[in-house]
Order: sequence, then structure tokens, then C-alpha cells
Amino acid sequence: MIISARRSLATVVGLGITQIIGYGTLFYSFSILAPVVGQEFAQTREWLFAAFSGTLLIGGIVSPWSGRWADRFGAGRVMTLGSLAAALSLVFCAVSTNWWMFAAALVTTGIATPFILYNTAFAVLVQVDPQLAPRRITYLTLMGGFSSTLFWPLATALLDTFTWREIFLFYAVLQVAVCFPIHFWLSQMTRRSAKMTHNASPQPPHAMEAGGSLQYDDRKTALVLLAMGFSLTSFSLSSMLIHFVPVLGAVGLGASSAVFVGTMFGPAQFASRLINMLMGGRFSAMTIAIVSTVMIPLAFMMLLLPAPIPLIAGAVMFAILFGMGSGLNSIVQGTLPLALFGHQGYGEILGKITSSRLIVSSVAPFIFAFLLEHFGPTAALVVVAIIAMLGVMTFVVVARLVKRSGG
Repeated sequence: MIISARRSLATVVGLGITQIIGYGTLFYSFSILAPVVGQEFAQTREWLFAAFSGTLLIGGIVSPWSGRWADRFGAGRVMTLGSLAAALSLVFCAVSTNWWMFAAALVTTGIATPFILYNTAFAVLVQVDPQLAPRRITYLTLMGGFSSTLFWPLATALLDTFTWREIFLFYAVLQVAVCFPIHFWLSQMTRRSAKMTHNASPQPPHAMEAGGSLQYDDRKTALVLLAMGFSLTSFSLSSMLIHFVPVLGAVGLGASSAVFVGTMFGPAQFASRLINMLMGGRFSAMTIAIVSTVMIPLAFMMLLLPAPIPLIAGAVMFAILFGMGSGLNSIVQGTLPLALFGHQGYGEILGKITSSRLIVSSVAPFIFAFLLEHFGPTAALVVVAIIAMLGVMTFVVVARLVKRSGG
């Protein structure tokens, strides 16, 4: 057990490094690099983020395959190949000579992301040590939360000296020189677990022996509901994350105040993960999932408070609740499926949930932007708050299903 604990802890550190680099190079840096890319190719912000949404869409389509292959071949092997695919796609972006080549290359990064980011990283932790995986997932998301904190200023600083093409090439080098060796090392640790998982792939009636809390007859219904709940929640999260500062401005905050409130999102996200790391063991994954989803519609309501309450106070509460809900949501995306379904077939189950979530997330920013432009910020916020509440209700139904199963 001591050896297992040390091994899984080392796995968290290695994965934490690759998640920081993965999210930083493939997601967070884009908002910083997009203006100079758009300037060179004479493209508007809308077209740039339309191409970026294509990466989320293709990632959602590919996710079920990444999950199945993680179960069949070992999640570490999948991440090893994913590092090379990510590096290659970043090189394609760097050498693009026109807008359409760049857009196509950018979309190819979406093919690589499911193989190297959270859903497959969670599968690594489960395959290395199923018993310690829930706590290790919390540690991993805590480390991964530093990605935006590091890569937003890094990308900004690099632009002072290098072109965006050189930065993409540098990011490709990080994938090969840092992420690839770590993922290759992890591939040596997940082979045995992968074989066991693959042999047990068709879930038998005694699948609860793998640690899941659901009866076999309830698993299909629960999976559909879980995918729906995470998708509805992700719709609300993605809608706001892309338009965070502009929405705060639209409801009446000045530019400086909106930026100030926006800076509270990251610390709130980190704080929720830290609290969960210290105290989360006292609560079930289902309870944490419901709490995290409740925070999101509640956050939107803070921006809709009546006039006697200062707008800045409501905006601050919004940023704190939204950040905490988002931070916890990242954790339960990995821990809740494990708690409900167990570790057998975990990669494929997570891949299916991630697929639904990413596909919905890819269209959310456009729908929210349409509502914002044609109906105003109040109507847009009400709509996403209602959608988020539907997500809460879905998780409540899952909780009742778990209780009925005796979990």
C-alpha cells in the first residue's frame, strides 16, 4: 500500500505538469495569441473563435474513442501518442500560410486534446490505483488550475519577443520534450490495469465489485442522466467563460471594475479545490456534484439582484460562486463516474460523458452571444441560469437513482 500510494502520488505530479502544459498550450494561450493571428490573416474575432469552437466539437466527437483506447491499451499509452499528435498539430498551426490552413490545423488540435487532457489523465489515476484515485483527482485538478495563471502571462511575455508562429513551435517542443517523456513513463504503469479493464469491458451484473454504487439495471439510465447533467452545466460554464468580462460590462460595470471582478474567478476556483482536498472526504461525490451545480445558477442570479444592492457587490459574489462551482465541477467530472460505475470500463464511460459535454460546450458561446446581442444581458443571464438549474435537477434525479440502488 505504501508503494502504491507513493506511485500514485508521483503520477499526480507528472500528470499535473502535463495538464498545465496541455491546457496552457492548447486552450488558454489562444485568447492571448488570437488578436495577432487574426491581424496577420485579416480575420475577425468571431471567425477566430468559430475555428476554436471547432476544436471543442471535434474533441467531443473523438472523446469516446480516447476512452475506449484508454481502457484497451492503457491510458498512459494513449497520452503518449496524444503528446505527439498535439505537437504535430501545433507545428501545422505554426507553418500555416493562409487562414483556411490555420483554421484546419487549429481544429486538428481538438483531435489530440481528448487523448492528453483531464478525461484520459483521470483514467491514468484510476488504472494506477482505483482506491486512491478520487483523492488524486482532486490533487490533479488543483495543480491543473495553475495553467491559466501561468500561461496567460507567459503567452503575453513571449509575444513581446517572438512571433505567434515561433510561440506555437515552442509549445510543440514542450509537448515533445516534457509531456511525451512523462506520458511514456506513465504508460509503463498502466499496462496491467488496462489489460484487466479490457477483459472486463462488457459490464457484467456483478460490476459493482469494481466499486460502483449503482445496480447493473440502473447503469444505462444513470449514464444518460449524468451526460445530460454535465452537458447542461458545461453549457452555462462555457457561455460565461468566453464572455466573462464583456457580460460584466453589459450589466453596467465599468471596464476597470469588470477586469477586477474577473480576476477573482481564478482564486475562487483554486479555493474550492483546496477546500475539497481538505474536507471533501467527508462528503460523497454525488453531494459535491450537486453543490457545485447549485453554485452556478446561484452565481448568475447575483448579477440579477434588484437595484438597492450595489452592482459591484453582486458581481463579486457572482465571480466567487461561479469560480467555486467551476472548480468543483472539474473534480466531480472525474470522481462521480468513478463512484457510480466503478473502475472497470471507466475510460469509456468518461469518454462518452466528455463527448456530450464538449459538443454542447462548442455551441454554447455562440448561443449566448446571440441572446446577448438580440435580447440583452438580463434575458441572456436568465436563460443560462434556467439551463444551469435543469442541470441541478438532473443531478438530483441521479442522486435518487443512486439511493434506490442502495448506494
